[in-house]
Amino acid sequence: MSESLITPESIAGAAYLVAALLFILSLAGLSKHETARRGVTYGIAGMAIALAATVWLTFHDALDSPAGVTGLVLLVVTVLVGAGIGLWRARRVQMTEMPQLIALLHSFVGLAAVLVGWNGALAEPHLEGALLDIHHAEVFIGVFIGGVTFTGSIVAFLKLSARMKSAPLVLPGKNALNLGAVVAFLGLTVWYVADTQMWLLVVVTALSLALGWHLVASIGGGDMPVVVSMLNSYSGWAAAAAGFLLNNDLLIVTGALVGASGAYLSYIMCKAMNRSFLSVIAGGFGIAAPSKDDQQSGEHREITVTDAAELLSNASSVVITPGYGMAVAQAQYPVAELTAKLRERGIDVRFGIHPVAGRLPGHMNVLLAEAKVPYDIVEEMDEINDDLAATTVVLVIGANDTVNPAAAEDPGSPIAGMPVLRVWEADNVIVFKAL
Repeated sequence: MSESLITPESIAGAAYLVAALLFILSLAGLSKHETARRGVTYGIAGMAIALAATVWLTFHDALDSPAGVTGLVLLVVTVLVGAGIGLWRARRVQMTEMPQLIALLHSFVGLAAVLVGWNGALAEPHLEGALLDIHHAEVFIGVFIGGVTFTGSIVAFLKLSARMKSAPLVLPGKNALNLGAVVAFLGLTVWYVADTQMWLLVVVTALSLALGWHLVASIGGGDMPVVVSMLNSYSGWAAAAAGFLLNNDLLIVTGALVGASGAYLSYIMCKAMNRSFLSVIAGGFGIAAPSKDDQQSGEHREITVTDAAELLSNASSVVITPGYGMAVAQAQYPVAELTAKLRERGIDVRFGIHPVAGRLPGHMNVLLAEAKVPYDIVEEMDEINDDLAATTVVLVIGANDTVNPAAAEDPGSPIAGMPVLRVWEADNVIVFKAL
């Protein structure tokens, strides 16, 4: 009797459970520098197990019907093509191009959710009563979330890759348009559940695509780190919606993990930028513009390479605050070399990383790790800010708003209230900026 319980479905279910646990361990590992490599390994192992289980199920379906053979062939071809493209892009992509690549990958998840939703609507589910109503709601919600994720991610990709103007789109009554789209979606969902008409699905697909485009187009390029994080969350919820439609527990668990972690990361980043979390979801921020009276203020003096070297050699403590300019210049390697030489002289060197430095969450951390900078000297803004007043020299390398005192001193500044690295409190500040 126990043997009859061992079926291809039960084996695949057990494999999905193991994969889900590995994904959880992967997220836990990625939370710290020291365990990040292990976390990536867990994630790779979990995905390999999930793919193997899916192929196993499809193979057994192929033994029962010709249609199953077709499904198995399509699955194998798709996996091989996807793996080939993934390896090719992974080898060619530059670290400065990672934000737009990730945004583009999010769009694939959204498109997949839309296609799964349409497949669920066109298929004939053997359900009745309340279960059938729930299925129709899942279809509608999955298509809507997927559509918003798809076009929103495409716009983010275009902005980050400079194929589209980074300035925010400001349509008259844009907030009313966004709210109206959400209200219309809720009304259409009730209508679709009560009276399943395909034209309603066409309408909500078009509505979701338009809303996703407008949400992200309304956000300025400087706020893209939060947008990419939020789109990551959307892609997770889209995957979870697809999991409900496919009755796949692994997709549900994985989608919920990605959705929740992406939303929490977005919340942290919003705090770091003095933004409202709800305004991120509504696409309502990023429209501030500098005042016409805005002009450079304060005093500065140019410093030669020789003088900078002398200042650093006589320093007791040095803090380096990198920004996206360091990534563009690929200066992480000479910065790492400079760090090593200063530490050899007994100088205390640390890095101060703002939560939104670069154009992707954790962008600077990855660059520094790539250049073999020790993990233990890379600190977050909250950890290092109180020590800056006692620092001899701060090197600002390619950073702008994350070290701008206007955030604390100018109420009329577009970044007023944004927490920043208080580098101006140090004895000396050297700013590296390309002209």
